[in-house]
Amino acid sequence: MTLFEHEPAAAPAPGGRILVVEADGGSRGNPGHAGYGALVRDPDTGRIIAEEAQYVGIASNNVAEYSGLVAGLRMAHAIDPGCWILVKMDSKLVVEQMSGRWKIKHEDMRRLAQQARAIVDPRRVKYEWIPREKNKDADRLSNEAMDAGIAGVPWQPRKGSPGPVGSGSADGAAPEKGDGAAGGSAAPARPEDVQAPSVPTGRLHHVEVWVRNLAAAEKSLGWLLERLGWTPGDKWSTGQRWNGADGYIVLEAGPDVVDAAHERRRPGVNHLAFTAGTRQEVDLLARRAASHGWTQLFADRYPHAGGPGHYAAYLENADGFEVELVAAD
Repeated sequence: MTLFEHEPAAAPAPGGRILVVEADGGSRGNPGHAGYGALVRDPDTGRIIAEEAQYVGIASNNVAEYSGLVAGLRMAHAIDPGCWILVKMDSKLVVEQMSGRWKIKHEDMRRLAQQARAIVDPRRVKYEWIPREKNKDADRLSNEAMDAGIAGVPWQPRKGSPGPVGSGSADGAAPEKGDGAAGGSAAPARPEDVQAPSVPTGRLHHVEVWVRNLAAAEKSLGWLLERLGWTPGDKWSTGQRWNGADGYIVLEAGPDVVDAAHERRRPGVNHLAFTAGTRQEVDLLARRAASHGWTQLFADRYPHAGGPGHYAAYLENADGFEVELVAAD
């Protein structure tokens, strides 16, 4: 029980096993369509014991994050009421507030924090911040929840996943006959048995842009994203997330980024294109972008560089990234 050895003497004596809770929440619009994902993992094997996702309606990103924490603690407590819990989240806000180092000012978050503390003795819970890329399972679940909510259907666990506590393998229940349990073999699936996905598929989930200098990228790309209605989300030492109405964009300047200029003419992604309002709004944004590190491309053919029926501004920043601002009218 080394994770909890430095707890005060008043803490309950270690008795249950350690379980890891991973949780995440998101909001497309912030506030907007929101959902959370949470899972319980065995720290010794890495196996996911239980997982859950739920759409929470129109809410902020932070409320969704806290809702995921509450769900994760409930699952862990249901699996083993005497367990010790290590919570891993990529929300610095939730981790610091639940660890008692930051104050909780928002009423909705105070209420959810109280719920979390009421589920498990807080002395049995440790909180650890992890980078977003190490929280991919919970992130996937939260996005599945938002997709389901927007589509107006309940979230369904993927085939073969443990699902919530009480749904089957999550709490140790025996597999159903025909599911590949010992002593029997499942019949091959027939075409009529294959169900369509329960949530829409094929949507662009997110875009991750690697940059050499995060601060410089925030001044150009970050400024432009905010002007286009994207809202800043979680931030960590090497990256920043911006949330949109139906997905998100990440700027990442981690140690794996090669220190070289971006070359959009090489094979790969050439540029990102955004709707930017009316023609007048495109004109205004293109002019303002010049003072935020952007240079206009194809200026001699503006605003119809993309063709006579296409009204757009093409911009490039100092790192060579190109964006296209398209008029909706």
